[in-house]
Amino acid sequence: MMWWAELDRFPFGDGPELADELLALILSGRKTATCWSATEGVKGTQVGKQWVVLDGAGRPRAVLETIELSQRRFHEVDAAFAFEEGEDDRTLASWRAAHELYFTRNKCFAPDMLLYCERFRLIGILE
Repeated sequence: MMWWAELDRFPFGDGPELADELLALILSGRKTATCWSATEGVKGTQVGKQWVVLDGAGRPRAVLETIELSQRRFHEVDAAFAFEEGEDDRTLASWRAAHELYFTRNKCFAPDMLLYCERFRLIGILE
């Protein structure tokens, strides 16, 4: 049995294309943070927990470890966190635009919505 076989597993994003795009950012070392609506719950995440990232086809591709987990409002996300999310040009303005679209698409956007903000580190790449 693989050492990571018993770990929880999740894809990033809300569809196969976005899952693959965000996974590529993780594998390149550019993406070291993520967030989600607090209405989704903590998803079993806690500092020190390791978990498997799935690609858009549902295949295990990497193991991550949560190194920080906090809550903040959408409008409180700062430039440092936006940069660590690694998307687009890594600015706070592009982060806000992309995440407003994402949360609107998922029918939960509000400028003061509560988020879980997670920083993670890449433990291993699974081939």
